[in-house]
Amino acid sequence: MIKIRLSLTRGRIIRIHDECHFFFTLQKIHLYLYLEIKMITDYNRPVSEIVKLDYRTADVFKKWKLNFCCGGEAALMPLCESKDVDFDLVVKELEEATRDFRVSNLVHFYEWKTDFLIDFIIHVHHDYIHQVLPALKSSLDAFALTHTHKFPELGSITELIEKLSGMVLTYNRHEDEIIFPYMKQMYSAYKRNEVYGNLFVRTLRKPLHIVEKERLEIDELLNELKRITRDFTPPLAVCSSYQVLISKLEELYENLIQQQFLERNVLFPKAKAIEQNLLQR
Repeated sequence: MIKIRLSLTRGRIIRIHDECHFFFTLQKIHLYLYLEIKMITDYNRPVSEIVKLDYRTADVFKKWKLNFCCGGEAALMPLCESKDVDFDLVVKELEEATRDFRVSNLVHFYEWKTDFLIDFIIHVHHDYIHQVLPALKSSLDAFALTHTHKFPELGSITELIEKLSGMVLTYNRHEDEIIFPYMKQMYSAYKRNEVYGNLFVRTLRKPLHIVEKERLEIDELLNELKRITRDFTPPLAVCSSYQVLISKLEELYENLIQQQFLERNVLFPKAKAIEQNLLQR
């Protein structure tokens, strides 16, 4: 699966987990797009070294059961031969896993229509969380089970991810099932200048302020995650598995920060303005 990274305003970065969702995005808006492919030119090197160069390769090695951690000093080609794995196929998947797509900072997210912005958040951020967070939590729990004695901070990290996972998944589900459908219906009534717009808001109005409170609680957990991981810096002389986990935690952090930015600064102000407009009619 190709992971895609979008560079947004003010240097903020998100990653799109599914390539199909990226093209879904491009079909609906015109973006200033350029492709930057960061590839390791020589893959016939120790697998642990490949993972150190780009943590995203770790999932490919896990898929093919090629050890990249402690003792992962074998070069990739002889290791593939010993495991009867197609070296060229593995290299192809490694190249796909490390391919980056970027979108220019010239994209004006504030000008996006409300319904598209909602779709973007669902397909880029919510789907990423749904696919990545449970697997990351599982990997972190398994690693902590055998390494907490050596790295005591793992106890705090796993506990925090447990809280964050429950809160974020509940928050996203609340948006998907209640908040976002309400916003879309409200936007449709506003756009069509429907006469029932005022009645719709008064009858089905959703407590957007509660979502904002939940978002602040997520902010606190993200700040704490950044603190206890020392700004996502692994301890010295740690194994590749720990380095990969820290990098994935940082990726998770970046995705959630970007979702928070789009909702707090763009989507919710738009929705509130529309809501007030309909109430005043």
